[in-house]
Amino acid sequence: MPASTMSAPAPTGAGVFSRMASSRHLLGLEGMSRAELLEILDRAQRFRDLLDGQGIQSQELRGVTVCNAFFENSTRTRVSFELAEQRLGATHVSFSSSDSSTAKGETLLDTLRVVQSMRVDLVVVRHPSAGVAAYLARHLDSAGVINAGDGAHEHPTQGLLDLLTLRQAWKGQFEGRRIAIVGDIAHSRVARSAIHGLRVLGTAVTVAGPPTLLPMGLEALGVECSGTVDDAMRGADAVMALRLQRERMEQGLLASTSEYARVWGINARRVELLEPEGVVMHPGPMNRGVEIAADVADGPRSVVFQQVTDGVAVRCAVLLRCATARAHEVRP
Repeated sequence: MPASTMSAPAPTGAGVFSRMASSRHLLGLEGMSRAELLEILDRAQRFRDLLDGQGIQSQELRGVTVCNAFFENSTRTRVSFELAEQRLGATHVSFSSSDSSTAKGETLLDTLRVVQSMRVDLVVVRHPSAGVAAYLARHLDSAGVINAGDGAHEHPTQGLLDLLTLRQAWKGQFEGRRIAIVGDIAHSRVARSAIHGLRVLGTAVTVAGPPTLLPMGLEALGVECSGTVDDAMRGADAVMALRLQRERMEQGLLASTSEYARVWGINARRVELLEPEGVVMHPGPMNRGVEIAADVADGPRSVVFQQVTDGVAVRCAVLLRCATARAHEVRP
């Protein structure tokens, strides 16, 4: 049976709140304007240029304290946030669910209120439940909240880094382009954020995947659904392969990983269906030989590891944006 709707994955009203929230929060890309997206991407490109040159050695966030609260496992997102905070001169501390007071029965909100009481300025939160970032933003009265992934709702900084990678590959031109997103769309917060951002910037999106892994409501977002990965990729300017998120799946949604790789996996033959300059993306972690072949992941069309570098630049831009907005909002 089909998964839940793409347009309303978070029953807590996170999408509505993200449109109303101040700039000291980044809760999702849904509702963000073209101007807002391009402003963040412009700032991120400045940091990306520094990474390619002398490196980021800034004190722009000196005096700002950031708490990274990760209640799900993470490598890329957590490390890149920590590196961004360090390179901008912020004071930062990180904890996970296993070493927080929530493991002793304290509520999530009380834990983060304790952190806020220590004069923390920004909270970067990842949580398995959709809507948690918006919930915290409503109830923390002084700290800014940055969503590092909430359930199957959104992952806005991943969406932004994907946009940055594509802007570089497409020489700044989003209009008239098309991307194929292939795989587990239903459980992918990455896909949701990418779709919101890409559609605002004028890029057409085609999705493809097993019917059991396609959510309802895609057409309402202006997304085209394709019956096969070959049709989705033919003539596209990029393809994004998504990981099978078995931790969020019910039993019976897939026959087997080998069958999935045969029918939906991105292999070298399928890459040739892209436009000549088309690129291959993956948000990671990759299951090589399942959603993406090893020779494709390491091939000349792959920008997978460029995405990781872009992630540090984007998170620098987001931290600076939220910290600056917070300083203006809480100033006496």
